[in-house]
Amino acid sequence: MISAPPDSEDHDALPDDGTVAHSRGSFFGRRKGHKLRSHQADLIDHLLPHLALDIGTAAPDKLADLFVDGIDDVRLEIGFGGGEHLIAEARAYPHTGFIGCEPYVNGMAKILTQIEAHNIRNVRLFAGDAAELLAWAPARSLARIDLIHPDPWPKRRHWKRRFVQDATVTAMARILKPGGEFRFVSDIDDYCAWTLAHLMRAPEFAWLAERATDWQSPWPDYTMTRYGAKAEREGRKAAYLRFRRL
Repeated sequence: MISAPPDSEDHDALPDDGTVAHSRGSFFGRRKGHKLRSHQADLIDHLLPHLALDIGTAAPDKLADLFVDGIDDVRLEIGFGGGEHLIAEARAYPHTGFIGCEPYVNGMAKILTQIEAHNIRNVRLFAGDAAELLAWAPARSLARIDLIHPDPWPKRRHWKRRFVQDATVTAMARILKPGGEFRFVSDIDDYCAWTLAHLMRAPEFAWLAERATDWQSPWPDYTMTRYGAKAEREGRKAAYLRFRRL
C-alpha cells in the first residue's frame, strides 16, 4: 500500500554539494558532469540557441506558436535526463509540440545530438528552473506534463527540494488544460507516496487508477528510460501515476 510520509518542516541550511538552488523556484540539479565532446559543445553553442525558450520575454498567447505550423497540443517533460523518452514521444507524435526542461548540461547535449540526427522539429528546450517555466507559460496551455524518475531527495531535510510540492501542483493545475494529465514515474516508494498525497489533496486533480495494475504497469507505448531499465534489472519496481486535470 502506498502511504505518505509527513510533510517536512525541516529548514536547515542546505549543504554546499554542487547543487543549484533557485530562490523563486523548486528545481534543483547538478549543472555539469563530464567534459563535453567537441561536437556536443558545438551543438550547445549553435543549435541550442535556436531551440531554447527565453522566459525573459513575454510568453506567446499559445505555446503552439513556439513551433512550426501543424502543432495541435503541447506537452512538457521536466528533467528529461538523457532524453530517451522525450525523443521517442516527439518522433511518435510529430503534430504535438514538446518542451523539455533540463538544467543538466550533459543531458542537454545528449538530446541535441538526437534532435540533429533525426531532424526533429517539434521540440523546444529550457535549461533552467521548471517552476519558473510553469509561471511563465500561459494558463491552460499544456496537454500533459511528464516527470519521470526524478531525483527523490531521500533525506528528510532535503524533501523541500523535491519538484512535487503544493506550490508546483497549483502551478501545474493552472497551466494544464481541463482533461490534461500529469504523469509521474518513480521506483522510490517514498516519493511515490509523497506525490500521491500531494495530488490527492489537490481539488483540481483526479488520480486515474481504478485497479492496482493501473499504477503497477507502464501506460501503453511508454518508452523505458535507461534508468528505468536499470531499476528493473536491480529488482526495483516503479509506480506509474496518472492524474487528470479536472
